[in-house]
Amino acid sequence: MRVLSLAAAALLALCGASTGAADREPDVIYVPTPQSVVEDMLRLADVKKGDVLYDLGSGDGRIPVTAARKYGVRAVGIDIDSQRIREARHNAKKSGVTRLVSFRQQDLFETDLREATVVTLYLLPDLNLKLRPRLLEQLRPGTRIVSHQFGMGDWKPAKTLETGSATVYLWIVPPRKAARS
Repeated sequence: MRVLSLAAAALLALCGASTGAADREPDVIYVPTPQSVVEDMLRLADVKKGDVLYDLGSGDGRIPVTAARKYGVRAVGIDIDSQRIREARHNAKKSGVTRLVSFRQQDLFETDLREATVVTLYLLPDLNLKLRPRLLEQLRPGTRIVSHQFGMGDWKPAKTLETGSATVYLWIVPPRKAARS
């Protein structure tokens, strides 16, 4: 996976990619989650009215837009790339969900996640591991975390869904005492 991360960084440098962020480049190259996997992720997370979904590394916004359109939930997409944020906002407008969806150009490692009841990820394993302490610190017990394709080290998922083309993992944030042990 380290080789993949290095290759992604090299590709970004060769392409002259602009992140729109003043202080750093994206940690991964943009690879959209297939719509069928988006549907599987939202189903596995049992997204329902009243949830607040945060999509970390939201790209074109398809997960927040789908969650808002299909389930009527409020959703927040976080991405460091200004081009992706513009694209996501356009997609939300095109889908008629701008009242439910917002997109923020931010570093996901600096984002306040406390209001989320569902968090979605499509990040590399090393980023999931780096993010895990922040998730456990900020998210309330019972918050659902869903990842497309990549796990979180020794944190065993509550459920795993094999779709044939992808693996989707679900974790439930445990009570605080268990999370800190």
